[in-house]
Amino acid sequence: MMERRAFIGSLAGGLLAAPFVAQAQPAKVPRIGVLLYTAEPRPGQPNQALEAFRGGLRDLGYIEGQTIALEYRWAGGSNQRAAKLAAELVRMDMTVIVSAGTPATQVAKAATATIPVPVVMTAVGDPVGSGIVASLARPGGNVTGLSLLDTELDGKRIELLKEAVPGLTRIAMLWSPNDPGMTLAFGRVEAASRTLRLTLQSVAIRDPAEVPEALHTAEMGRIQALIVTAQPFTIRHQIEILNVVSRMRVPAMYTDRRFVEAGGLMAYGPSLIDVYRRAATYVDRILKGAKPADLPVEQPTKFELVINLKTAKALDLTIPPSLLQRADQVIE
Repeated sequence: MMERRAFIGSLAGGLLAAPFVAQAQPAKVPRIGVLLYTAEPRPGQPNQALEAFRGGLRDLGYIEGQTIALEYRWAGGSNQRAAKLAAELVRMDMTVIVSAGTPATQVAKAATATIPVPVVMTAVGDPVGSGIVASLARPGGNVTGLSLLDTELDGKRIELLKEAVPGLTRIAMLWSPNDPGMTLAFGRVEAASRTLRLTLQSVAIRDPAEVPEALHTAEMGRIQALIVTAQPFTIRHQIEILNVVSRMRVPAMYTDRRFVEAGGLMAYGPSLIDVYRRAATYVDRILKGAKPADLPVEQPTKFELVINLKTAKALDLTIPPSLLQRADQVIE
């Protein structure tokens, strides 16, 4: 028979051990909602930016499906769908939401207004001008991340165009008023054009069907070069835009190297691969306890100049050797 003293001791030991058993339970795997404004890529055509983000997480030691879970949502270029998907991610109790581009970030911010899930934005042109954050140094609220804004970029692109196209005096910019980020970008290009004493023509389109006629009108205005910004609208209709620009035989400057890889003339802008990879560091810091309000918005530090010599030859355009030497990549 067990002695009374031994029985009480074993009972007390069992009670004391219970909390330690509970503490040994597996930690909750953080769930990251990834909201992309674009359409889901076709099978066999991975999204390079998204792959860079996933690679950044792996570099930090996260294993998808084991130590971190990712939920992807693709809005297909629809603001209404993006808003529904953002609300869905909030209801799914995401630990962090990663948003790609200005429209996706704006709806993510709105969806988390009452339930402040941390939002890490990527590739937002002007987060302050768009009203997403209070300032770059102290964003406030629940949104932080990476901006594509560099106040000198627009002037630099036009300078590169002037170097490539002798006697350049008239340029046009293709943009969509549907996107607040593009509206802000047009204002910056307009200011840079005035500074460089160039005449800028606006080619504003709200629907892809308007692209041929709008660019034909610009062509009739005797423009000598074109600027196309990489925003969800232009990326979604990249092929249509490139085809029309090719028929026009007008030199064009893009802000995203993907346009040049697909046949555009030249591009100068931040490395999107680097931007999306860096987004993983924000997710990591938030998971480790940092508050978005205290994490400064990061501006781009790595820029790329890409030139397509095949396209230049088709335009009978000779790119100066000094410009080719400065290019990060020349497609021949």
